[in-house]
Amino acid sequence: MRIQRRIERHQLPYYLKVFNRITDKPMGYIGNVSVDGLMLISQLPMLVNARFDMRLKIPGKDSQLHCIDFFATCQWCREDVTPGSFDSG
Repeated sequence: MRIQRRIERHQLPYYLKVFNRITDKPMGYIGNVSVDGLMLISQLPMLVNARFDMRLKIPGKDSQLHCIDFFATCQWCREDVTPGSFDSG
């Protein structure tokens, strides 16, 4: 019997693009955020149990991009209802 987790997730008003911190290449978009993590929507499946160095680029009032660097470990990955997209958390 599978037990579904009930975590309060916060939907974002728009998607935030996530970049690989090492290569600076786009990885996907944040779909939602919770206290314990996030859901990444990507065109390629993410490797489960792998750790990823990620970066958000946030525009500031000073017209410069501010980077938020973090890492995340993929706990799960499944195909999205949209063909060609994958959800990972």
